[in-house]
Amino acid sequence: MLNKLKRLTTSLLPIDATRQGECNRCGACCKLPYPCPFLRFDDQGLSSCAVYHVRPPSCRKYPRTAAENLTPEQCGFYFVSTEEVRTDPAGLEPATSPQS
Repeated sequence: MLNKLKRLTTSLLPIDATRQGECNRCGACCKLPYPCPFLRFDDQGLSSCAVYHVRPPSCRKYPRTAAENLTPEQCGFYFVSTEEVRTDPAGLEPATSPQS
């Protein structure tokens, strides 16, 4: 219960800028610390949320930081070093230092 309360409290904070990737619908996060009653699986084994459009911030933002990622082996999100964070919104150009 303490972990669930911690996730709810920290979900009000912003997502770390070094987070990359996207949800791969594994459903592992929806089982923390116990299976969510709204977790559903389709015929291909991909998860979905029965209340997706009104899900709580702790679900919307998981994993918010690398330290909070309790499912790194399954999760489609990952964290990179700050030097690797891309600066352009389309993610096409890597961050570069200005030339002197």
